[in-house]
Amino acid sequence: MENKYDDPAFFEKYGGMPRSQKGLSGAGEWETLRALLPDFTGKRVLDLGCGYGWHCAWAADHGAASVLGTDASRRMLEAAREKNPRGCVEYRLLPIEQADFPPESFDVVLSSLALHYIEDLFGVYRKVFRWLAAGGAFVFTAEHPVFTAQGPQDWYYGPDGSIQHFPVDSYFCEGKRQAVFLGEPVTKYHHTLTTYLDGLLEAGFTLDHVREPQPPRSMMDLPGMKDELRRPMMLIVSAHKGGRA
Repeated sequence: MENKYDDPAFFEKYGGMPRSQKGLSGAGEWETLRALLPDFTGKRVLDLGCGYGWHCAWAADHGAASVLGTDASRRMLEAAREKNPRGCVEYRLLPIEQADFPPESFDVVLSSLALHYIEDLFGVYRKVFRWLAAGGAFVFTAEHPVFTAQGPQDWYYGPDGSIQHFPVDSYFCEGKRQAVFLGEPVTKYHHTLTTYLDGLLEAGFTLDHVREPQPPRSMMDLPGMKDELRRPMMLIVSAHKGGRA
C-alpha cells in the first residue's frame, strides 16, 4: 500500500479538502454511510485506515467500549490525535496489509476509502472475518469500480473544456492503476464489483447492504457536485459474520 499521505505537499492539499476541515459533515457519502452503521454501544471497534479519526470519534461518542484506529501514515495519525482524541480511542501506526489480531478481537470493523489502495482485497476480507466475533459487523466505503477502472479518474472533456463523459475502460482487468488525486500521482488498485461483493460471500460474510451514495441535497450547490450524479464515485457495503436469523 503506497503511503502518499506522508508526503508533505500531498498532505497539505488533502488538509484543504472539505472532509478534512469539516469532518463527517463535509463528506458527501456520510448520510448514506451513517444509516448503515451498527449500534456501537459496548462494542470493540477497529477502524482500518482511520485517517483523521472522524469515524473513531463517532464510534466513541456513540457508546463504543474501545476503538482502535490504524493507519499507515504518521501525519494522518498525528492529525487524528489532535482533532479526535477520545479516552477509549487508540491510534496506532499499522498498514492494513500488516495488521494481525487474535480471533474475535472486535465486534465492529470499519474502513473508509482505504480498500482501493489494497492489492490483496480477499486477504483483507479473510483477516477481518477472523478478527470479528460472531455476529460482528464489517462496514466499508471504497471508490466505485466504475471510478477506478480506467485509471486517471478524470472526465473526458470536449474542445471547449466542457465535460463530455466519464471513461470506463479495462474494467475486467483488475490490478494496479496510476490515478491522479489532488493533482498528484497516486497508486490505487482496481477491483470489480464481483470481487468486492462475491469476495465477502466467499470469505464467509453475510451481505447486508450495498449502496452507491449520491451527493446530499445540501451539497448540490457546491462547484462540480451536480456532475457527481453522472457516474458513481463510491461504494458502501455492510456485512456481518454469521447467517441470517
